[in-house]
Amino acid sequence: MAAIRFQGTDRYVVTEDLALAVNAAVTLSRPLLIKGEPGTGKTQLAEEIAHSLKKPLLEWHIKSTTKAQQGLYEYDAVSRLRDSQLGEARVADIGNYIVKGRLWEVFISDEQPVLLIDEIDKADIEFPNDLLRELDRMEFYVYETRELIKARHRPIILITSNNDKELPDAFLRRCFFHYIRFPDAATMTRIIEMHYPNIKADLLKEALESFYRLREVPGLKKKPSTSELLDWLKLLLADDISAEALRGADGQSAVPLMYGALLKNEQDVHLFEKLVFMDRRQNR
Repeated sequence: MAAIRFQGTDRYVVTEDLALAVNAAVTLSRPLLIKGEPGTGKTQLAEEIAHSLKKPLLEWHIKSTTKAQQGLYEYDAVSRLRDSQLGEARVADIGNYIVKGRLWEVFISDEQPVLLIDEIDKADIEFPNDLLRELDRMEFYVYETRELIKARHRPIILITSNNDKELPDAFLRRCFFHYIRFPDAATMTRIIEMHYPNIKADLLKEALESFYRLREVPGLKKKPSTSELLDWLKLLLADDISAEALRGADGQSAVPLMYGALLKNEQDVHLFEKLVFMDRRQNR
């Protein structure tokens, strides 16, 4: 049987090193751990892998309160107690009170699925370690029903992290790792042209120069991301902003038009304005 190969899609620009990482993880049957700045397409990558390989996608979005056990199953003892007090017949079967988690759904899938474990670093530090056995053996035991749940197909697992906290070494050893670098101008041009194929070349050039100039400002609390750039361009195109208007009357606009799509707090706006003002004074 031919090996599964991911080469990107018509709606997602994938670099050669990212495609290699995806295919290596699939070949090795290891989870692919993806890190990178917020807004670099980590979550969307899982959607595109499933779309490209024509496989079902199941998503497990992690919160600070998420526990590993929730990914397997949960026993609803409260509902069972209430039903027993009401004399419900369903109380006799404890299986009626077992709530399947995402991993259970993945394991019983009729075809090989893609599993996204999104933002794993949001959870408690023990969360990744608590999943090691299940991800290694592709099985887990349900003690309440004395049932062993085994994966019918080993899933393609994509795990994302924003690097908010370090992940345990034991967990990292079991993953294939890839860091999505922020797109350079050439890659970003491909991304933009995929979303806005009719954008004028001069506007695209001016917007990219403004965008990367803004990202290079030292001290920004939140650098604008790819998704924010796309939102900004959507606004510029909707209002038919020209490259000349974006550039400003003096050839260098102090703050980009509609900067609210790019800068997300007042400290960054004030910092950028101050640096531009100082630069202009020095160049007089």
